[in-house]
Amino acid sequence: MKEGIRARGARSSSVNSVPLILDIEDFKGDFSFDALFGNLVNDLLPSFLEEEADSGDGHGNIGGIDGLANGHLRGQSDASKLSQMSSAPFFPEVDGLLSLFKDACKELIDLRKQVDGRLDTLKKEVSTQDSKHRKTLTEIEKGVDGLFESFARLDGRISSVGQTAAKIGDHLQSADAQRETASQTIELIKYLMEFNGSPGDLMELSALFSDDSRVAEAASIAQKLRSFAEEDIGRQGASAAAGNATPGRGLEVAVANLQDYCNELENRLLSRFDAASQRRDLSTMSECAKILSQFNRGTSAMQHYVATRPMFIDVEVMNSDIRLVLGDNGSQPSPSNVARGLSSLYKEITDTVRKEAATITAVFPAPNEVMAILVQRVLEQRVTGILDKILVKPSLMTPPPVLEGGLLLYLRMLAVTYERTQELAKDLRAVGCGDLDVEDLTESLFSSHKDDYPEHEQASLKQLYQAKMEELRAEGQVSESSGTIGRSKGASISSSQQQISVTVVTEFVRWNEEAISRCTLFSPQPATLAANVKAILTCLLDQVSRYITEGLERARDGLSEAAVLREKFVLGTSVSRRVAAAAASAAEAAAAAGESSFKSFMVAVQRCGSSVALVQQYFANSISRLLLPVDGAHAASCEEMSTALSKAEAAAYKGLQQCIETVMAEVERLLSSEQKATDYKLPDDAIAHDHRPTNACIRVVDYLTRVLESAFTALEGLNKQAFLTELGNRLDKLLLTHWQKFTFNPSGGLQLKRDINAYGSFVKSFNTPAVDEKFELLGIIANVFLVAPESLSSLSTLFEGSPGIRKDAERFIQLREDYKSAKLATRLSSLWPSLS
Repeated sequence: MKEGIRARGARSSSVNSVPLILDIEDFKGDFSFDALFGNLVNDLLPSFLEEEADSGDGHGNIGGIDGLANGHLRGQSDASKLSQMSSAPFFPEVDGLLSLFKDACKELIDLRKQVDGRLDTLKKEVSTQDSKHRKTLTEIEKGVDGLFESFARLDGRISSVGQTAAKIGDHLQSADAQRETASQTIELIKYLMEFNGSPGDLMELSALFSDDSRVAEAASIAQKLRSFAEEDIGRQGASAAAGNATPGRGLEVAVANLQDYCNELENRLLSRFDAASQRRDLSTMSECAKILSQFNRGTSAMQHYVATRPMFIDVEVMNSDIRLVLGDNGSQPSPSNVARGLSSLYKEITDTVRKEAATITAVFPAPNEVMAILVQRVLEQRVTGILDKILVKPSLMTPPPVLEGGLLLYLRMLAVTYERTQELAKDLRAVGCGDLDVEDLTESLFSSHKDDYPEHEQASLKQLYQAKMEELRAEGQVSESSGTIGRSKGASISSSQQQISVTVVTEFVRWNEEAISRCTLFSPQPATLAANVKAILTCLLDQVSRYITEGLERARDGLSEAAVLREKFVLGTSVSRRVAAAAASAAEAAAAAGESSFKSFMVAVQRCGSSVALVQQYFANSISRLLLPVDGAHAASCEEMSTALSKAEAAAYKGLQQCIETVMAEVERLLSSEQKATDYKLPDDAIAHDHRPTNACIRVVDYLTRVLESAFTALEGLNKQAFLTELGNRLDKLLLTHWQKFTFNPSGGLQLKRDINAYGSFVKSFNTPAVDEKFELLGIIANVFLVAPESLSSLSTLFEGSPGIRKDAERFIQLREDYKSAKLATRLSSLWPSLS
């Protein structure tokens, strides 16, 4: 486009004489407006630039004027220069360019009209072609639809022809099957006619039934003939019963002859099977077993094979089993030896069954059924035979003596045989036993023993308890005859062997724990297990309750004997000195017996508590988890345990009361024998030299410290607190009664306060605030002996609000030496009206 324009343009200041021609082709391809514009104006611009260059100053300045820079003139600034600029045109070719641009616009408008016209023509042509195309597509779619309809009719025709061909094939196949069946039926009828001849006549049979090489075929045909004949007889019988037909001669002869032939053939195959078995000819055995499977599903062959195994027919095998488990004749078998023997025997049985399983798998077409028969025979014959020798159920009326093992030996034997036989069942299940429920069958072997197992377990526990009690009684008699402190000295006859022993209770628990383990073994169902466990636990509770109750009663007997001795040697006041001395000696012996019996009972209480704690721990650790799955079982057992131990609690309570009586009796004896009238009526100067309590107080505190040491060790918790509280209250009451026998002067009052402080310091070890408060109040009340008569009124405020303390204070005031001389009754009548 550039070259064309240049060729047509002239290098002149005017372009009007040169026509401007623009072609549509100039706008095709990579169109650029800048290139188009340059081609239009380049013919004019060079001449303008050359002219300006010629008139310049050699520095590119036009007309001697510097170029514009940012709108300001540079160079000359005189008036001549400005005048020259105004007279000469700045861009002389502008008119040519304007003319050029106008012509270009006109040609462009013409070109646009040409393009628009061509576009309209093309649109019309496209529309026409589109209409033709749509019409063609419509015609093609109609043709395709017709083609699809033709294909559908063809497919339906093909399907119809295929179905017809299939029906024809089915008819041909059915016809062939009917032809084959008819042919076989004709053949079977011929054979059936041979068997339906004379009864018992098997001589005129075809060669098929006597050829040993065709035994399998003969067996198959014989079975078919029997089925056909028996069905025919059944149909005739039904028709005759309904009165629809007259019964005629049927196939009874054929059935009888066929049965005889089948029996003869089966025996012949069994003989061949036995001969092959002796030769270990597995191929022949398998062939015979396969043929025999047509006779009653091969049951006779399976049972025959199992019955002929050496372990079922060899007597020496059974004798060997008995020797292996029970040992030599005459020896007493032990559970451990029986367990080892059964393990060895059952391992040998499992190995034998495993070897037989390999043969059975290779021989029989249905090996699982044969394995079921074999394993059942093993359990019912071989295992049952040895169990009958081991488990001889003892009589509960006349149980075997403990020295010979008692009922416990039978129970232990039952447990080990049950466990080992269960392991055998698992091993046999792993080897394979078909559909046989070997675990259920194993359970049935022990059913007669498990039915009355709980009764035997409870009877065994009772037998063990009775034997243990006899043993303890025998030890007690030996100890008693060997000599201890005799009755003549007033000592308790209780021996150490007659005391409660935690070791014995531990033995009870161990028996029960062993029984529970067997109960868990024999009773897997939660309800049955809970019922049996509860019954066995009841035995333990009864045993522990009886044992510790009897032990506490024996300890109480010592306290009672000591009380009898004390009462026996209580004398009146009018006795001789010699009699009094003898009585004092006997009283000392009775006191020693009382102290010994007190300590013995505390030991019994301590051991009773340890025994109960042992039972409770055993219940929590071993019994609870077995009872919790059954609603109400745990709570019922807890209540039963509480009821069973209530007798022991009652015996302990009575004994502790007797212990308090024993202590109080000795304290009273010591106070009576050691307390002198002058202890609380001292000279005024005697009190300054001796700050100790009275001798009676020292003796009492020493006695209490010594005797209660065992109580502090034996008792715990609330029991200890209740016992010491009762003892402290009784001591407070006894001392008040004791001091009522004396008269007090001020020095004696100080001595009394020392005694009270000593008693109070001792009872602080009880850790019972109520008792401490009583002895503090005693110290306050003792102040009535220390003040002057006119100052008694100042103490009244200490006793207000507590009638009991005020009453004791009133009694103490009456014990003052100056009570009458100082006329204290009159003085205090206004203050305490109760004295008036």
